[in-house]
Amino acid sequence: MNLILLQPDDFRDEGLAVLSDGRARHIRKVLRAEPGKTLRIGLLNGPLGTGTVLAIDQHEVFLQCVVEKKIPPKPRIDLLLAMPRPKVMKRLWAQLAALGVGRIVLVNADKVEKFYFDTHVLEPDFYNARLIEGLQQARCTHLPKVLVRKRFKPFVEDELDGLSAGHVKLLADPTGEKRISDFKFDGKRVLLGIGPEGGWTAYELGVLQERGFELFNMGRRILRVDTACVAAISAADNYLRTPAQV
Repeated sequence: MNLILLQPDDFRDEGLAVLSDGRARHIRKVLRAEPGKTLRIGLLNGPLGTGTVLAIDQHEVFLQCVVEKKIPPKPRIDLLLAMPRPKVMKRLWAQLAALGVGRIVLVNADKVEKFYFDTHVLEPDFYNARLIEGLQQARCTHLPKVLVRKRFKPFVEDELDGLSAGHVKLLADPTGEKRISDFKFDGKRVLLGIGPEGGWTAYELGVLQERGFELFNMGRRILRVDTACVAAISAADNYLRTPAQV
C-alpha cells in the first residue's frame, strides 16, 4: 500500500481522519508509524496530500490531513472487455485500477459463457474493494467506473457511440496489421477493446469496426485475456505520455 486512500466517511472533523480498518492495521504493522510520522494520503476521486499521525492505538489511527488544491488528471484510457472467466476477472480488478483505466465496460460476446455473469466478482462491494487496492498500490485516486452489459448487440447499438464519442477506438485482434504505436492519439481518450479467450467472432469484429474501431495486434503470440489487458493498456499509456502524441 503506497497510498492511504480516504473517503468522506473517514473524517470526523475538517482535516481529521480516523481509521479503524485494514488501513489502520497497515499503518501500525507494516509502516510501523508513530505519532508525528507523515504518510502519503489521497481523497477518493480527489487530490493527493499528506496525513500526519496524531495518535495511534490498537484500534484506531488519527490523521491530520492536508491535501493539494489540484486534482490529478483522470486516466485517458477506457477498456471494453469481453467478460473473462470470473477467476481471471477477480485478479484483474486491482491491476486495471493500478494501470490507470477510467472506465471498464464488461460486455458479453459469442465465446463468453453465460454463467460468467452470475458471479460475486461483479458485485460492486467486491470489485470496488479490489479497485481501491489497485489505486493505493499505484498512488492514484480516480476510481474506475464500471459498466456490466450482458447483451452485446443492444449495447453496441444503443450505448457504444455515446460512451466512445471523442475516443480513438482500438480493437485487439491477431488479424490486425497495425501496432498501437502506429496510431495518432492527438490528445484524445483511448478505448481499448479486448476480446474473450477464443477471440471475437467475425460478426463482432465487423460490428465493432462499423462503429469506428480499428484493429491492432500485439505480436505473433496469442495472449491470455489478463496478459493482453496489461500489455495493451501499458502500450497505450506509453504513447499517450509521449510528447509528440499529446
